[in-house]
Amino acid sequence: MTARTSPPPPRATSYASFASYVQARRPVLLRTARSLTNDPGDAEDLLQTALARTYLHWDRITDHGALDGYVRRALVNTRTSQWRRRRVDEFPSETLPEPRGPGAAPADPAELQATRDAVWRAVLRLPDRQRAIVVLRYYEDLSEARTAEMLGVSVGTVKSALSRALVKLRKDPELHPAG
Repeated sequence: MTARTSPPPPRATSYASFASYVQARRPVLLRTARSLTNDPGDAEDLLQTALARTYLHWDRITDHGALDGYVRRALVNTRTSQWRRRRVDEFPSETLPEPRGPGAAPADPAELQATRDAVWRAVLRLPDRQRAIVVLRYYEDLSEARTAEMLGVSVGTVKSALSRALVKLRKDPELHPAG
């Protein structure tokens, strides 16, 4: 009597073909991942995620000649998802900012009010047109176009007057006392 060997389960066969594909194509795919990120560690993570997604669909991929294209598409889609999730206000920095959370000391309301009052007094010292533009843009939160419409001037006039006003405010001695 001869011993019969049963064929390996289908998932084991697909894992073997997937593993051989990854082993053969990893350097090329990693180069693609590195072109999508500027950090080698992020590129490794990106490739790993894309390969995991590819493996989940491995049995359904019928054209194994187009595997590189399939994995590249997975790389691009994964990277696009990461960009969309990433917060825009996160920037790498060598120094950490002061903590502003539950443990941080709250800003002194009196100091905040004193600063607001000093800024308002500085705004009142601006020439009429500049003052009007600063008030409409920053206090009333109107767009440059809406500010120009309200004052009957061009958007360029609003931009240049606003620029000059901000220069004056930055140089105002009450806002920046010599010390």
